[in-house]
Amino acid sequence: MIDPRAFVAAVQPLLEAKDISGLLALLTHDWDSAQIISLLRTPDCEARKVAALALSLVGCRECLPALCKVLKDPDPVANQMAEHAMWSIWFRLGSATANCELRKGVEAMNRQEMQQAIKRFSAAIADCDDFAEAWNQRATAYYLLERYEQSILDARQAVARNPNHFGAWAGLGHCFAHLQRFDEAIEAYERSLEINPNLECLAEAIAELRGHPRRC
Repeated sequence: MIDPRAFVAAVQPLLEAKDISGLLALLTHDWDSAQIISLLRTPDCEARKVAALALSLVGCRECLPALCKVLKDPDPVANQMAEHAMWSIWFRLGSATANCELRKGVEAMNRQEMQQAIKRFSAAIADCDDFAEAWNQRATAYYLLERYEQSILDARQAVARNPNHFGAWAGLGHCFAHLQRFDEAIEAYERSLEINPNLECLAEAIAELRGHPRRC
């Protein structure tokens, strides 16, 4: 069992110095993922936050269930650290080739080069079909192009592979809302909030949709 205070004392100076390479070396040399995960359950709030941040750098698939529980931590910063860690891990769960294609696709999407982004995400999926984040990012690209039906198909593939992907559930909700499929939008938003209750914008969207007139 790691001493929570000793862990924070060892990690904090490297965090303050923004020494990522030194932090990675420390984390991989001194502790394994199971030891760091154990700190997510400690009463020491500072240790929980630092542990979640550490897992954003060295965490793997096996860390995700424990991080998912921290999304409901009473401390809002711990929530944020856990959410950040989950996204970071999701982005590296493919093969080396698929991870590279995903990064290039996100870079293209940030440049508004949507077709190039879709090409990269499709390459990632072809190389690693169970890579949920590649499906989710392609769903995002289709959404930004207002190709909502295609986005829904990909987001469904993402949540089939990663049922706790609150981002993909939220994306489904956005697509359904644009298509005026309000009941399905509410259901998707509620699934996202059930996993990550800190997404206040989704609670607001649900309230708005519940007051929206339905089509006959």
